[in-house]
Amino acid sequence: MNKYLIQVCIKGQIVRTTIEADSVIHAKLLAEWNFGMGAVASIPTKLGENAVSTPQTSEQLRVKALQAQANRAKQAVKAEKARQAIRRAQQQLVSLD
Repeated sequence: MNKYLIQVCIKGQIVRTTIEADSVIHAKLLAEWNFGMGAVASIPTKLGENAVSTPQTSEQLRVKALQAQANRAKQAVKAEKARQAIRRAQQQLVSLD
């Protein structure tokens, strides 16, 4: 038996749970049998033998979101600097003609 991580919709909420099954299809069928037809929100993902799926706390999720936001801001700054450098180079080429 393998352990699968699956997301199901219960009363409008997406809930992550694990199911032990022989295959992905078997895991999906078991989830539908337990939670109802159409409740499966994602394809089951096989977990490794040593994988522990503990849900993250709200504080951990906030830190992760802020880190992602900081990375996006850094990329935006880098892209804007590149655009400005290209614009300056194009203006120098125009002024040379």
